Amino acid sequence: MNDKLNELSLDSVCGALAYAMGIEPPAQAAAPAPALTAYIDQALAGRKADRIFMYNPDAIAQWVYEKYPALLERVTARTELPLALCSVMPSVTPVCFGTMYTGAQPEVHGIRRYEKPVIKIDCLFDALLRAGKKAAIVAQTDCSMSMIYLERAMDYFIYDTIEEVNAKAVELILADEYDFIAVYNGNYDATMHRYGPESIESLSQLHANADAFALFSTLIRTHWQQHDTLVGFAMDHGCHEIDGNLGSHGLDMPEDLNILHRYMAYPAAK
Repeated sequence: MNDKLNELSLDSVCGALAYAMGIEPPAQAAAPAPALTAYIDQALAGRKADRIFMYNPDAIAQWVYEKYPALLERVTARTELPLALCSVMPSVTPVCFGTMYTGAQPEVHGIRRYEKPVIKIDCLFDALLRAGKKAAIVAQTDCSMSMIYLERAMDYFIYDTIEEVNAKAVELILADEYDFIAVYNGNYDATMHRYGPESIESLSQLHANADAFALFSTLIRTHWQQHDTLVGFAMDHGCHEIDGNLGSHGLDMPEDLNILHRYMAYPAAK
């Protein structure tokens, strides 16, 4: 397990996603991740993506990915760029997703603890709307992603179960009407808190995240062939085990802060 924090901050993702689509980033976004922008330039031969699909699993730590690679093999096999990142403090879901899609540190976007107010500063979804892009969030009821980016002129598909979330994601992929889709799955996080990060229950949910991503990736590759597309497997923070064989996160430690996003670009078919 890496005992050092990754150097590149989670705040660099937002600007890179804006770069991928060729739009102006949010007003307070940090500089884009150089490895991701370089990958986009190379993979799309200098073109910009006209579709982005972000799969957002909750709490999959880099150490979990490295310890159980076979469980995430379906993700690794369908992505090319690993992007090691350091999340933000406190390493809890609304704080971290606030940074991922504003490109701003918590003291700037305003969420400093586990609470879910609507973010008021400029965010990627605002930037997409200004550029005339159609965006959607697909997430579970009362989760951070279903709440902190409300009040935008975009579409929100909020469901009580993971199965409904994933089914809607499939429907949106097949319909091919959105330029940007963010899909949140909180199954690993919820199970990890209850049973611990390495329990059989949690590892089965880790595998379920890989299966969901594989399904989405396969459908995107088949049904979005006319688009230059970027797909991301992009978690918010990590996790660690606590007393009682339970799981937690929120601390200033590599287990909670080090995460590994993975990205894949699909050039449009000629």
